[in-house]
Amino acid sequence: MPTLFVNHISKTYKPPACAGMAGRPASAGRETSVLSKIVFEVKPREFVSIIGRNASGKSTLLKIIAGVVEPTSGTFTVDGNVAYMPQDHTLLPWRTVEENLLLPSDIQNISRGATRARIKSLLAEFGLDQYGGSYPSLLSGGTRQKIALLRTIIQNASIILLDEPFAMIDALTRLESQTWLQAFVQKNQASALLVTHDMQEAIFLSDTIYVLDSGTGDIKEKFTVPISRPRLHEHLHAPEALALEKTLFSLLVE
Repeated sequence: MPTLFVNHISKTYKPPACAGMAGRPASAGRETSVLSKIVFEVKPREFVSIIGRNASGKSTLLKIIAGVVEPTSGTFTVDGNVAYMPQDHTLLPWRTVEENLLLPSDIQNISRGATRARIKSLLAEFGLDQYGGSYPSLLSGGTRQKIALLRTIIQNASIILLDEPFAMIDALTRLESQTWLQAFVQKNQASALLVTHDMQEAIFLSDTIYVLDSGTGDIKEKFTVPISRPRLHEHLHAPEALALEKTLFSLLVE
């Protein structure tokens, strides 16, 4: 039983009708097909990445699985619950870092006591314990993004959905965050679905990579990452990793 199974998901956007001239009916613009009959699965404890060019529908697909957007057709099933991190950190400016991390517990009406202890542990593990009482406006963009990532994974979801979680972080912090995320997902035996433009990031983190075709809106290719775990960023220089990166790049620029 996969943690997530996506079955022929399609999404078409209909533009608003244009007002007609006096005595003439209104006319509708052209429909835009973003996704077309997407089929894939995420297995228990599997890390899956979806890569594709801009406007290929990657973020839309994540929003559909998160329940933010309705598909035009198709279905998906999730064995458990979902935690979703959009591209924007969406931290509440009137809450401190610790209060932002408590938000999922507040929504689910879970006691704050046990959650506070876990939050303090994770903040220390992620090197962010000095920011617990700070407000988001006082933090750098990279730090806010890392706090948002913590808020997502702290929910103990069956699968975490990550939409470009490291895009706003500097290169060194991004490498550290990727290593931390890899360890966290393995330690907690969670499943993850990542959307990214970064081919090396996808190779480093993933068990499976799907390439989304921006022209047709469906899955173009599927790859199994041939690198054993645990991984170091040095492994990206191995011949098999470089060969996979070259193949992914050629598919994206076609």
